[in-house]
Amino acid sequence: MEEIMQEHIDKLLLFMREEAYKPLTIQELESAFGIEGSEGFKDFVKALVMMEEKGLVIRTRSNRYGLPEKMNLVRGKLIGHARGFAFVVPEEKKTGDDDLFIPPTELNGALHGDTVLARVSAQSSGSRQEGAIVRILERGTKELVGTYTESKNFGFVIPDNKRWTSDIFILKSASMGAVEGHKVVVKITGYPENRLSAEGEVIQILGHKNDPGVDILSVIHKHHLPLAFPEEVMEHANSVPETISEEDIKDRRDLRDQMIVTIDGADAKDLDDAVTVTKLENGNHKLGVHIADVSHYVQEGSPIDVEAAERATSVYLVDRVIPMIPHRLSNGICSLNPKVDRLTLSCEMEINNLGDVVKHEIFQSVIKTTERMTYADVRSILEDEDEALIERYEPLVPMFKEMGQLAQILREKRMRRGAIDFDFKEAKVLVDEEGKPTDVVMRDRSVSEKLIEEFMLVANETVAEHFHWMNVPFMYRVHEDPKEDKLERFFEFVTNFGYAVKGRANEIHPRALQQILEMVQGQPEEIVISTVMLRSMKQARYDSESLGHFGLSTEFYTHFTSPIRRYPDTIVHRLIREYIINGKVDNETQAKWRENLPEIAEHSSNMERRAVEAERETDELKKAEYMLDKIGEEYDGMISSVTNFGLFVELPNTIEGLVHVSYLTDDYYRYDEKHFAMIGERTGNVFRIGDEITIRVINVNKDERAIDFEIVGMKGTPRRKFKDRPVVIEQPRTGRKKRGGRSERGGERGTGRKFDRGGQGKGKASASTSTSQPGKKDSNSNSNSNSNGKKKKGFFENVPGFKKKKKKRK
Repeated sequence: MEEIMQEHIDKLLLFMREEAYKPLTIQELESAFGIEGSEGFKDFVKALVMMEEKGLVIRTRSNRYGLPEKMNLVRGKLIGHARGFAFVVPEEKKTGDDDLFIPPTELNGALHGDTVLARVSAQSSGSRQEGAIVRILERGTKELVGTYTESKNFGFVIPDNKRWTSDIFILKSASMGAVEGHKVVVKITGYPENRLSAEGEVIQILGHKNDPGVDILSVIHKHHLPLAFPEEVMEHANSVPETISEEDIKDRRDLRDQMIVTIDGADAKDLDDAVTVTKLENGNHKLGVHIADVSHYVQEGSPIDVEAAERATSVYLVDRVIPMIPHRLSNGICSLNPKVDRLTLSCEMEINNLGDVVKHEIFQSVIKTTERMTYADVRSILEDEDEALIERYEPLVPMFKEMGQLAQILREKRMRRGAIDFDFKEAKVLVDEEGKPTDVVMRDRSVSEKLIEEFMLVANETVAEHFHWMNVPFMYRVHEDPKEDKLERFFEFVTNFGYAVKGRANEIHPRALQQILEMVQGQPEEIVISTVMLRSMKQARYDSESLGHFGLSTEFYTHFTSPIRRYPDTIVHRLIREYIINGKVDNETQAKWRENLPEIAEHSSNMERRAVEAERETDELKKAEYMLDKIGEEYDGMISSVTNFGLFVELPNTIEGLVHVSYLTDDYYRYDEKHFAMIGERTGNVFRIGDEITIRVINVNKDERAIDFEIVGMKGTPRRKFKDRPVVIEQPRTGRKKRGGRSERGGERGTGRKFDRGGQGKGKASASTSTSQPGKKDSNSNSNSNSNGKKKKGFFENVPGFKKKKKKRK
């Protein structure tokens, strides 16, 4: 029955999407499809009714059926805002389409997370379309986390998620005995209608909001993060052997005699990448990147695989890690611990002095790492020339110096290519055993972190390009071009600081944006321009199509280097085994992955965004808590954002607070949206992004993650004159398709996810980085020509299954 219904639905949608289709009645559709018999007619009508209930079709007042998009309607998910308005994100979103703005008066009972039908308003003004909700197709929120407030005969739960703007009414009999201040999980039993509140019942009490650990636990439940692994998963994990057998290594390349090291943070436990570098006789470098072979232990369809696919990523909260796979694997047999045999997938690359990968190989291997190095020790060896450490690691020191040289070559290569190198300050909140914040310290992105970033980036790009030219279904990490209107606003914004960008926003090369970052380096406006530029970008995501990576300024990119903490990397390893090691490139195999990869990519992207939101929320929560006993203290800071309701000020340790406009008492201040400034009507005083000021902490609300400041004084931010500014000239975009950043290996907790710090995880490579295109001629190199000036055959033409193909322009 379900198959028959789905067949009707598919055929009806295909028919209605034809350009010539006009809304038809049931009888007209029955005739058009040649439906015969009463049973066939019943099934056909049921299919139409089901489509109407789901919002796939609309029935007009004259009982004719048509598609929403052809009737000025949009089907999509409602994203609420704490200030009452919302946006509809269309399900069938086309490139360049904006979300639909819904004013508070046009929500008609819809709430954050609901699937809705919205009518596009004819009165829409400006560049953003407005609309009104005409039907709620499906409620998106079934449970909520919030704070219980009790009255005499009933209670209310105030949701932690401020996008959900309705409090939840709780009968005493449905409160589970919750008292004032309890953090609870509520099941929604009734949604707000006719201005009444939503109704619900308490199904779990997490504890009092002031109890240690309850705040983080509330965030975990709010974002539906999984904590314990199912029993079946743990049983399967416990059955995995803790040592390597001869059978495991019989078909692998044995690299156990090579000098291979891991370089990670001192407290890292899941060591999933190891590296080695040697200088070749021809002057080139040989780089080996060896990644834990998680896919060997996490077999497709196994209980661990199913759970890992659902989680899609490890989540690095301020006081804990919620792993993607059980610790027995991530910290045990899959972790490249020192001086023990481990199974790996390796990408070996020969890199010339221009940073071009002239030769590469991807294969399965077995390694035994020589040392477990820390970022701090490698930095001390390379930068401080620490004598004790140099003596301790004497056999490795020459290799570390070669690593430093190679990393510099790779960095120079990607700078020539125009990679956008954001260098944001990152902070880590330190907490005690009870979860109370004790300090907020800055993370140091030193030479050792940057070194690993470069190696992970070039490995990711090499693997991506390899499979692109094989022309097989694959998992890519993509970052599409920014929207034209957002870039135009950014270009207008930087003119306030004397910078000008020539050329059209829809043709900009990332090199032009990188030039701006280079020009503002060390200037007072560096942080704010970098931040506004980042906000102008799209989010990086996973895709089964090779759409390129704008932020990294590269045509090919994937995530290969962190399978312990990211499911897409595990999939990439599985595809390497399928296509290269097992040689399965037949039509059936390709059809399987062509069907499955889009769903895996979309789910993984959604789970990554969920993890980022939870990580950010716990950071903000603990930063607010840290400031609770700082009320009355004064600090220097910089205005990081200007809105119509006040100034956001960031302190040197990245803690941010608001100076509300009501505290600007010396004048009436007008918000100048064009120049991102507050201007005093009488005095002419101007507060704008980048200004350095002194503030006093006047209030902290941990529950709201809100810190309030007042201005004590200005520091007189120096600004160069307009004429002193160089003009940024748009770089040619020749030969570059439209494409779509976050740091490669990412910080211990992945805080580098701001742009595309996702390549390796745990804080290892920067959003800003781009890698070479192995085997491809770069505009700044002649690596595809030999010493006689003859053009050499592209290296990627030698890969198994190579098919020359034209790249689509998206």
